[in-house]
Amino acid sequence: MTRPRSALISLESTSYYHCISRCVRRAFLCGKARNGKDFNHRKQWLVERIKLLADVFSINVAAYAVMSNHYHLVLHIDKPRAESWDEDEVISRWRELYRGPDLLHRRIAGEVLDEYELKELSRLVEIWRSRLTSISWFMSCLNYVIALQANKEDRCTGRFWEGRFKSQALKDESALIACMAYVDLNPVRAGIAHDLPSSEYTSIRDRIGQVKCKGKSNKLSPELLAFVEVESQSRNKTVLPYSFRDYLELVDWQGRSYHPRKRGAIAQSVPKLLSLFNLRESEWQYLSGLIQKETSTMLDGLLKVEQFKAKQAKALAA
Repeated sequence: MTRPRSALISLESTSYYHCISRCVRRAFLCGKARNGKDFNHRKQWLVERIKLLADVFSINVAAYAVMSNHYHLVLHIDKPRAESWDEDEVISRWRELYRGPDLLHRRIAGEVLDEYELKELSRLVEIWRSRLTSISWFMSCLNYVIALQANKEDRCTGRFWEGRFKSQALKDESALIACMAYVDLNPVRAGIAHDLPSSEYTSIRDRIGQVKCKGKSNKLSPELLAFVEVESQSRNKTVLPYSFRDYLELVDWQGRSYHPRKRGAIAQSVPKLLSLFNLRESEWQYLSGLIQKETSTMLDGLLKVEQFKAKQAKALAA
């Protein structure tokens, strides 16, 4: 049974969410279609739109991957940042996306508003502030514009996306890092990229490119949530509590060892992040597999691993 979005997104539980949106009938509407038409350029549309929305919303992008018939996002809601904005900042950001009511334009034009109008404008600003921290509004602003562009290009009407987007709450750090790795490895899993640097339209390729260019970000790519060194023990909610070097090592290792039919040898050494979470390789693979189950709307990584251990122990005792 479909659950309301309000039941799936709770900032009291976590501010990190994995979102997935698929093309209608899972057709390759952002890749090379069966009829020979090539729509790969639409992947860049998505990346550029994600960048714009990440700049406007108080929502950070931790990871993304744009595929031929779907895309993944790992998003972080930064509510404290939105609460720190004054009214002018909220209005400026909202007008990047929407025209706004006549009342707003009268104020911008320099008209003197009466007390009732000022109160009404303040009420609207608070609504816009709330929407600028809403994943539902973020995804709607992303999918709607891409659908319009694609339908205009195809000279048709109708649905472009399969339905409402899927969301999965990431309750702890192990769930977050497992999901980010899963998202970044999508092109490798699909067999359309042979390594991480060749994984186009992914956050991992952007991050590698920034390191090569000494931290300079790609103007056409979204500003990504930054990593920090684990040793600093920082728990700032606006940064990822791992070092990029450790994360890159983990993703590279998983990319070579996740599936027995994949190319390359399984790494013998365990990445630092697995030691940090006290996870074995089999437990990590189990946790990574849970990301693929779209029915899992709340992923508590360490709890799931404990349940997995108990199930294995029970099976051995039988």
